[in-house]
Amino acid sequence: MNDRTVSNSIAALPPSALMSQGSTASDYYIHLVEGSLIPLHVVLVGLTWIIHDYLVTLEDEIRYIWSQRLTLSKAMFLWIRYYSIALLMFDTAQIHSFSKPGVTSDHLCVAMDTIIRCVGAISLWSVEIVMALRVYALYGCSKRIAIINALLFAGSIAGFMYILVYNHSRRADVIAKAIHLPLPGCPTVHSGIEWAQWVPATIYEGILFGFAAFKTFQSAQEGLRKVPGLTIYSLLLRDNLIYFFSIACLLVFNNLMVVNLTHIPWFSYGPFHAAVGILTTRMLLNLRKATTIDVYTGQGQDISLRIVSGTTSGTTRITGLSPMAFGLGQAFGESNTFIGGDGDSEIHFSPARDDHRKGASSPPWPIPSVAT
Repeated sequence: MNDRTVSNSIAALPPSALMSQGSTASDYYIHLVEGSLIPLHVVLVGLTWIIHDYLVTLEDEIRYIWSQRLTLSKAMFLWIRYYSIALLMFDTAQIHSFSKPGVTSDHLCVAMDTIIRCVGAISLWSVEIVMALRVYALYGCSKRIAIINALLFAGSIAGFMYILVYNHSRRADVIAKAIHLPLPGCPTVHSGIEWAQWVPATIYEGILFGFAAFKTFQSAQEGLRKVPGLTIYSLLLRDNLIYFFSIACLLVFNNLMVVNLTHIPWFSYGPFHAAVGILTTRMLLNLRKATTIDVYTGQGQDISLRIVSGTTSGTTRITGLSPMAFGLGQAFGESNTFIGGDGDSEIHFSPARDDHRKGASSPPWPIPSVAT
């Protein structure tokens, strides 16, 4: 395609598609090319990041996750973990395959634009389910909180789907002229209410953060922070604040990339997908690692205990306070057995009750005593 054809094609674009009133056809074409090249490089950063994090945390996953019986909490972790990696591989393959000449077309770009948003939404919704369950556990498995969160979650999905259908019906007109230009991939042109695509999810994420922040403030007033050591409950509060806020910031940044007034280039969804997956798996692993206890039996040996669901024969069994494994233990009513090394030792916790569910501050992690 020669320069004259490019100029004629760009001249047919609507004025609203131009960068500014003073932009020339060549400037706009360069802008489109640069916009298509940025995702080609940035998506590789996202893929490298999530694979690196996977290798760094694989040892923890083997130790704290694989040893469990298959439960909903374990299934959610594995789903988010490996779906995020698969999603980054899909993003990379899609962006780089579309950069080849002659691959893209009007219908393919419109369809892929919708598909990318849907597969990304599945990842985000999975994470939000885990977050909602952690909030549910924080509030003592309150049915009112569960109903409110379920309704808000359904509303955010409905809002997402409405905006998705609206943008899909108009996407073909938005890229109709630019699609015929020799670009490395689909045109990175945004218009209409595309900026609002992730607003429902952002609002819902903000509400979840508000629930966690309120409970943290309430617990601080009750003197939770004065309890010696870091309790499982206080760790759950801390992680909820940090990770909920981080994901909310990612969603806000995602919205800002689409708004032309910010002049933030489009990086693709690759870094966003990687960050959401890494933050969530780190959050779940962090709590799981905190529930591992090293016990000295008095017989010259240490027993490293880790929490799994169900029972296991030929191992040390521990009864007592059932922790919020992943922050989901209370939500699913899972019974937990603590597994140690070989031996006939029986270890009991004291106290064997959860005072926090009655409204009191969360007690420190109970110290086990070993009876041989």
